[in-house]
Amino acid sequence: MKRRTFFLISSAIASLGATLSALSRSFSRSPVVLANSGTPLPERILGKTGESLPVFGLGGAGKTPLSWNGAESEAIAIIERALELGIRYFDTAASYGPSENYLGKVLPSYRSQVFLTTKTAARDRDGAWRELEQSLKRLQTDYLDAWQFHHVSFGEELDRIFAQDGAIAALEEAKAQKIVRFSGITGHHEPAILVEGLNRYPFDTTLVSINAADKHHPRPFIPTVLPVAQQKNLGVIAMKIPAYGKLLEPGRLTSMDQALGYVLSQPEIHSCIVAAEHVTQLEENVKVAQAFQSLSLDQLEAIEKLTAETWQEATFFRRWT
Repeated sequence: MKRRTFFLISSAIASLGATLSALSRSFSRSPVVLANSGTPLPERILGKTGESLPVFGLGGAGKTPLSWNGAESEAIAIIERALELGIRYFDTAASYGPSENYLGKVLPSYRSQVFLTTKTAARDRDGAWRELEQSLKRLQTDYLDAWQFHHVSFGEELDRIFAQDGAIAALEEAKAQKIVRFSGITGHHEPAILVEGLNRYPFDTTLVSINAADKHHPRPFIPTVLPVAQQKNLGVIAMKIPAYGKLLEPGRLTSMDQALGYVLSQPEIHSCIVAAEHVTQLEENVKVAQAFQSLSLDQLEAIEKLTAETWQEATFFRRWT
């Protein structure tokens, strides 16, 4: 049986389960209405994908119920509220605990209206295929809008990915079978490795750790990765915007307006993802994104000065390997 046929059959079974699950939830909550109120989120074209997407998406990891075991009701509430607020970019990964399962309980009913991405940490072909199959089952879908190589940090990883039996073979097979629409590479450790990856393969997107403390790091992402991504017309998504809240602690930035405004004012960035600890926090962040206006150079420099003394704490994720 061809993989595409297998996934279509699996998807039909999964869709039935999703429908039954949705019906059971409908007795306790009203059905989701997409972007039913409020100011629309600004949109940008996601590079050469041609997709017009809001500048704000929902992250599926970090300090959020989406990645916590035993937090299904809280996670579903966040996902459903995100849909109501007009969010259409949903980010997750095979390694994010129950995140894919939680998204799979809500998003199948809105599949054609959302841009769904997940990631694989496997570097070999067979391992990547196994993760892809598992991700599709958990997400209850037969295709991904983007599949990304997760947290690529070292040259050895690139060599393994691009070997004859590397994960790149799984990606190309999945794209040929229309299981994956777009490809991507992500990282928050070493900018030079991301650049090398972008130069080795015509990816469609890149997910990069960028925040207002990036400038002070000895190996910043903004001047290293973003010009290459722009030259190649990649869709660029930013992550780690508030650094899990560390940028908003006393003595640093004063508001999410500054944290988000700084990132979205970088001209090469098309969207960003931020996780939410609860529905109220999600609503507050969306309000900031709805009101976004590009900051001036003077404003950007003022924000950078606020992070000059504490940049190491705000880039702690650079040490994850």
